[in-house]
Amino acid sequence: MTKGYWVAHVDVNDPEIYENYRRANAAPFAEYGARFIVRGGDQEVREGSVRRRTVVIEFPSYEAAVACYESEGYQAAKALRDPVSKGDLVIVAGYDD
Repeated sequence: MTKGYWVAHVDVNDPEIYENYRRANAAPFAEYGARFIVRGGDQEVREGSVRRRTVVIEFPSYEAAVACYESEGYQAAKALRDPVSKGDLVIVAGYDD
């Protein structure tokens, strides 16, 4: 089964309130088998432009990645994030050779 990934680039405007989002997303991420691959570490932009924070989350399948995003639990967490951050997110299927 092909894994699924969330790839996000985020600017956080209020880190203290953003912590509420991080706490709230823990339950849906656990429910859908999410595993952080990258969570806002050091980065160097070599081409184009991106936001200050990059996050990559792995899911056991593409379907699980989509279902997590669409879940009530994640949408409730997202509602906490939206007022204090601006981001771009793509859900992408992994590569199986």
